[in-house]
Amino acid sequence: MSRSSHITRITVWGAVVNLLLTVLKMIAGIVGCSAAMVADAVHSLSDLVSDAVVLVMVRISAKGRDEDHDFGHGKYETLATLAIAVLLFVVGVELLKSGIAKIRFVALGGVLPMPGQVALWAALLSIVAKEVLYQVTVRVGRREDSQAVIANAWHHRSDALSSVGALVGIGGAMLFGGQWTVLDPVVSCLISIVIMVVSVQMALPALRELTDASLPEKEEKQIMSLIAAVEGVESVHNLKTRRSGPNYIIDAHIVVDPNSTVLEAHRVTIEVEKALWAHYGTDTQISLHVEPAEDAE
Repeated sequence: MSRSSHITRITVWGAVVNLLLTVLKMIAGIVGCSAAMVADAVHSLSDLVSDAVVLVMVRISAKGRDEDHDFGHGKYETLATLAIAVLLFVVGVELLKSGIAKIRFVALGGVLPMPGQVALWAALLSIVAKEVLYQVTVRVGRREDSQAVIANAWHHRSDALSSVGALVGIGGAMLFGGQWTVLDPVVSCLISIVIMVVSVQMALPALRELTDASLPEKEEKQIMSLIAAVEGVESVHNLKTRRSGPNYIIDAHIVVDPNSTVLEAHRVTIEVEKALWAHYGTDTQISLHVEPAEDAE
């Protein structure tokens, strides 16, 4: 099964689970009079949107290079990661605004409705379902080196965290009653802050990639070592790197014996490419400039 097929399958499964949980939690939140559970349902609905983003963007990303995209479509996957991060942040802001409004209502003397047991059971089911979905999705994301899938997995986990918070808030309100029903929106606010922090952590690497930031220094040193280890390479310099979705783009100048023939120098570049492809995959895009030792700077 291809990389895109693995990603599509786990994302479709996630979408099905999200759809079912959205309906279940919305009904439980309304029937059980739980603001935290309704907010949790909205969060699950946002997961459906992120699933759709991943499905569309990864499909485009899998097209590879064509006459309009010489470096491939990999950054569409990065764009999906950023879109999911922004969506998560917006969800977090909306949850925070809603929670604050309810806390103010209580502070001014209002009393929130007591959450019902149906909301409590819905929260428990959501925690189990979304944590399992997170574990399976993040495993696929890491195996396929897809930041968009990993971001989507964290969207699942943020939903699980949202449900944990809802469980605490609903349980506390049911246990203590009275003004303690304010625990429901308080926990909703705490959840929203966690969601916003996670979204920023997702967005920053995606922004770096979209602005053609270099690979980490450790990775560049590894690339330099792999090139320098090839027989015939006397030194390597002017390394330039960046990512395009799951793939690396590597440019470098390699220094060879000035007495080498064109054929011999070409053989060295082929061996360098083989070494890099063996380590980073055959989709790695490599551009090498050959210099004689006496002219290298």
